Amino acid sequence: MVELRLLLEEEREEFIRRNQVAFREALAEEMPEGQEVISREEILESLLAPKAQAFQVYWETDLVGGVVVQIDSATKRNSLDLLFVDGNHKGRGLGLNIWQAIEQAYPDTEVWETHTPYFEVRNIHFYVNKCGFQIVEFFNPAHPMEHVPDFPDAELFFRFEKRMK
Repeated sequence: MVELRLLLEEEREEFIRRNQVAFREALAEEMPEGQEVISREEILESLLAPKAQAFQVYWETDLVGGVVVQIDSATKRNSLDLLFVDGNHKGRGLGLNIWQAIEQAYPDTEVWETHTPYFEVRNIHFYVNKCGFQIVEFFNPAHPMEHVPDFPDAELFFRFEKRMK
């Protein structure tokens, strides 16, 4: 059973490091050697956002991943900013279990939103086919995102939504 535990301030740096390692492993073929997929600053921006809620994810007694969501109780439109499973725990269905725990933790959500790069086929499959999201927007040079991450082809992103109610 997945358990979401609020991220403590003293756990923040290790959370950032683990997030970077998980993303680096997932995108090793797409990234130039030595370049981070997601910068420390980008993770901190997400963690420190006014509506952010961050969690360490446990499976039984093992720390297996992490999550950052943005919760807007006024609009009930919430955002999944970061979800990662540590490398030695991938491939066991934990991602879906984590997502289901997030949905259960925020039952008043009307719409969930998230983003992923166009080349991240594994993520696209996960969000659309496993979690029930729909692709609602494609960011590209003719239709740019406001904030573009710093990696190759970063202007090519999908935005996903999942309507809950």
